[in-house]
Amino acid sequence: MSVLSDRVRPATALIAIGANLPRAEQDARATCLEAVQALRETPGVQVEAVSHWYESAPMPPSGQPPYVNGVVRCLTVLSPDALLECLHTIETHNGRERSVPNAARTLDLDLIAFDDHCQQTEHLVLPHPRAHERAFVLLPLNDVQPDWRHPRSGQGMQAMLAAVQGQEIRRIGE
Repeated sequence: MSVLSDRVRPATALIAIGANLPRAEQDARATCLEAVQALRETPGVQVEAVSHWYESAPMPPSGQPPYVNGVVRCLTVLSPDALLECLHTIETHNGRERSVPNAARTLDLDLIAFDDHCQQTEHLVLPHPRAHERAFVLLPLNDVQPDWRHPRSGQGMQAMLAAVQGQEIRRIGE
């Protein structure tokens, strides 16, 4: 577990984890679990909660295999940009290749929110611009932060969940 500096107030970061391609002999869920372990080992990051795991249809719909999805809530003393860089490193270590948007992948780590911070740069938009539209983000996010409110819209979790009813998703085994 990472030790956080007591000189800096840690921020709460919400990180979505997803995968739909196997890596070597490892299935997508095992890769997601490996990503959680990598976050636990990241200096300046302390994992507080891990959601249940879910299986969801690709968004937008395509011929890809289903995704395994979850969300991690952590405390961090890293900046949003430094945390995003760590997420990209973990993705690369797990075989992520960036090709076309919405392509199948061995691992996808998205920084969904960083406290109530709002940011829009070329490399990072906070909160994540489509998180509130996706059941595969909201259901696991509800597991780890049911009182989360979208920093831009102010919408609470129940209203956002109601808006994504009907999207294909199911909780999978522990």
